[in-house]
Amino acid sequence: MDISVVIPLYNEAESLPELTEWIRRVMEQHSFSYEIILVDDGSKDTSWQVIMDLKKGNEQITGVKFRRNYGKSAALNVGFAAAQGDVVITMDADLQDSPDEIPALYDRVKNQGADLVSGWKQKRYDPPTKTIPTKLFNSVTRSMSGIHNLHDFNCGLKAYHKDVVKSIEVYGEMHRYIPVLAKWAGFTNIQEQVVQHYPRKYGTTKFGPGRFIKGFLDLLSIFFVGKFSKRPMHFFGPIGVISFMIGFFITFYLICEKLMSIAQGTPYRNVTDQPLFFLSLLAIMIGTQLFLTGFIAELISRNSSERNKYQIERVV
Repeated sequence: MDISVVIPLYNEAESLPELTEWIRRVMEQHSFSYEIILVDDGSKDTSWQVIMDLKKGNEQITGVKFRRNYGKSAALNVGFAAAQGDVVITMDADLQDSPDEIPALYDRVKNQGADLVSGWKQKRYDPPTKTIPTKLFNSVTRSMSGIHNLHDFNCGLKAYHKDVVKSIEVYGEMHRYIPVLAKWAGFTNIQEQVVQHYPRKYGTTKFGPGRFIKGFLDLLSIFFVGKFSKRPMHFFGPIGVISFMIGFFITFYLICEKLMSIAQGTPYRNVTDQPLFFLSLLAIMIGTQLFLTGFIAELISRNSSERNKYQIERVV
């Protein structure tokens, strides 16, 4: 199979018929063998019924329905697991991404050797409340990840070699940083392509302002896991040792100061009467705890068997 199109959706019943017909038209025009995987992320409208109806007229459509809303990352992760195409295309279900971009994206991956091609919505039809924070996050992500050639990490329209989607795990809000996950997994040929962005035709956006906080926290998680998942002691250990040594030398200094005062017969204060002693004690405790945290983390696998288990109601 040439292409798998993975589309996560939540309350997008109105746009699905037009979107799937648009995809079908593009695929047949270029003689691609394909499948469309529609992942219903617990929609409360008639999205699932629409998917069932669409499948009757197009056998290339596969529908997956979650029992409740898990989020876009969960939907993508399940879609990636189900994808069988040599190239996997992801796009949003709101008709703001154009299926006409698929042939060029496919060519970049299949024939030009890209591991991942991320779309760049150079001209966006979104309000400033969405575009300005997005630019900030993209800038921070470029700096922290070292992927300097991408302008828009969170564009829903992307193309992947099948090995990429089978090698990464997307959870939480990690869908915003899939290029970073791909890089940490060893896929370094990450490219960008300018894509057309359309105004939303139906409904409203499903993402609130809380996504920015979650996204930033997940970026920190990616940074930590990518660099220290196999060696957490290299993160906690140095900080713990430094903190412990600072506390130890402060305590040693206070004790030596008292002993010298006793030897010289000059007035002195008890070590425990000085505020600096309690700061040194705190530093020793924090250092010990950080060191033990790193040691324990070395013994515990970061992969939980329950992380990506979702209650799927049915698959058709």
